[in-house]
Amino acid sequence: MVPAPGPVAPLVPLTRPERLRPGARVAVVSPSGPVREERLAAGLAVLRGWGLDAVALPHALDRHPGARYLAGADEDRARDLQAAWCDPDVDAVVCARGGYGAQRVVDLLDWDAMRAAGPKVFVGFSDATALHEAFALRMGLATLHGPMAGAAGFLEEAATRASLRVALTEPEAARVLGSPTARPLVPGRARGVTVGGCLSLLASNLGTPDGRASLRGGLLLLEDVGEEPYRIDRMLTQLLRAGLLDGLAGVALGSWAECGPYGEVRAVLRDRLGGLGVPVVEELGFGHGAPALTVPLGVPAVLDADAGTLTVEVPALR
Repeated sequence: MVPAPGPVAPLVPLTRPERLRPGARVAVVSPSGPVREERLAAGLAVLRGWGLDAVALPHALDRHPGARYLAGADEDRARDLQAAWCDPDVDAVVCARGGYGAQRVVDLLDWDAMRAAGPKVFVGFSDATALHEAFALRMGLATLHGPMAGAAGFLEEAATRASLRVALTEPEAARVLGSPTARPLVPGRARGVTVGGCLSLLASNLGTPDGRASLRGGLLLLEDVGEEPYRIDRMLTQLLRAGLLDGLAGVALGSWAECGPYGEVRAVLRDRLGGLGVPVVEELGFGHGAPALTVPLGVPAVLDADAGTLTVEVPALR
């Protein structure tokens, strides 16, 4: 007989990198899809306007010759990310955009070398969820689920930019995160460690070296874009069947942009998550919607579904 698995330990807070101070160097990389040159230039200008030394890595504007959805060859995208991380002069690494491709570079990175380089700030969302999970599991590092430097939301939405700037430079001022639209899908209050990101990436991570077996004790952040309600149902069902949601402390739901009528999406979310017996807050204001909050991953927090808030117990960055 196969022995029954032992008890699964709950998630624990991860190592927080240092906040950015004036003159801090920020490296912008493209581990996923290609970014337009004018958007990358505009994003760098915004970061420089905050008093940061923002630079793009050599392959940030590359385009894969065969797969147009990739920002250059896998090896080059990985080389930029690793070079930025291992550069002692770089304090933060920010993704240029999402799309697809991060999963293809995770196993090309020298994680021993990156661990030796020490903790740094990592920012991204959407496809970067694969990297958030890898940084958490392979380095024990807290990261920021936030906007990409060359993405439309960052360039066009002042509130989105402001949320990232505060998280990077004044993290103690971003302890309580909320949205005017936030409301309880399932009422209640819970404490746990923040984890998650883009639903489709979390589902596709299952069974990989960075696929978790459990999120026990976690406050799960979920959002996505362009997924029809039946696909959201399928991915949530996959997480449920895999046991990933057993022992969750609570769930915070962000935006579901271009996923169909929200009433239909909401019905799926209630059906699949309502039976967990934990607080669930909806429309908390992070993800692909506008504006988008920057939310730390890997930190202890309190979710108050009734108040529509997520309160981090320590600043996202030291």
